[in-house]
Amino acid sequence: MIENFLRPPRTAGEWAADALRVVGLLSVIGAAIWSTATDAGILALALPALLIPRFLGVRSWFDIAYSVTVLVAAWSNVLDLYRTLAEWDLVAHFVCTGVLAVVAYLGLARFSIVTDPRDPAFRGRTALVLVTVLGLAASAVWEMIEWAGYVFITDEIFVTYPDTIGDMAIGGLGAAAASVLVGRARLLRPDA
Repeated sequence: MIENFLRPPRTAGEWAADALRVVGLLSVIGAAIWSTATDAGILALALPALLIPRFLGVRSWFDIAYSVTVLVAAWSNVLDLYRTLAEWDLVAHFVCTGVLAVVAYLGLARFSIVTDPRDPAFRGRTALVLVTVLGLAASAVWEMIEWAGYVFITDEIFVTYPDTIGDMAIGGLGAAAASVLVGRARLLRPDA
């Protein structure tokens, strides 16, 4: 995995994916200077997520889609889009949880915990179950982070029981839908 991370970008897509990681870093710095510590913290949560595809060696098209999704989700919080745009919260949870669950599956495959999608023994139905479960777990963790932020940092974070359950349910559906990518798309570079 270190080799994937240290490998220089070779295509325009790989350069674009790395540029999105730089945008993530500059977002945190910009928020720290011109906005609030809470906004900088929210954007900082995206930084580790932006690095994971680089370690895994995913193809640039998925790396770009994943990184854009993570950045949009983080900036949507900073720009308060979750409160001002009806249903934006559900769209973000559906898409973001889906791509995060796929990356989680690929990470587990990298450590030989689950079957690598490139392995002949791989079964799509296994990915459907496991990616969905990973998405539900990620949704639960995210909702706990939101709750902790509300309780310990600021009461400006919107937390209600129906919102929490709805976010987790739609996140699970997004993960189930995204599991198709694991079974049908070539997500990892051949040399990864």
